Amino acid sequence: MIKTYDVIVELCKEIHPTSSYEMHGDLANITDLSILTLDGGSTTLSFTFDDVEKKQISMQAEYNSQAYARKRAQEYPDLAEQLDLLWHAIDTDTLDNKDYRNKFYTMLKKVKEDNPKG
Repeated sequence: MIKTYDVIVELCKEIHPTSSYEMHGDLANITDLSILTLDGGSTTLSFTFDDVEKKQISMQAEYNSQAYARKRAQEYPDLAEQLDLLWHAIDTDTLDNKDYRNKFYTMLKKVKEDNPKG
């Protein structure tokens, strides 16, 4: 779940990129923007809590759409092992083979097939 605090930080970076900001109070249960101060109070906030809620829905949808990518990242072999498999595929002239002879290809393909996009 995307936290309201993270959404406010993202909106501050997008809409007020040169401003400094502070948040105070109960940051776990944010219900309005009174917790936020821009540039020590000298800058007027140019987004509303409604904007925060809309952005939160958008950010959550984007996060949810990338579940397969997070799962793949956990299942891929570490980079050193991938490089070793790639070297062996090149060395044995099996890099272009898309079958059992190319372990580099088959290992990565299995992760992709086990975790399809969207």
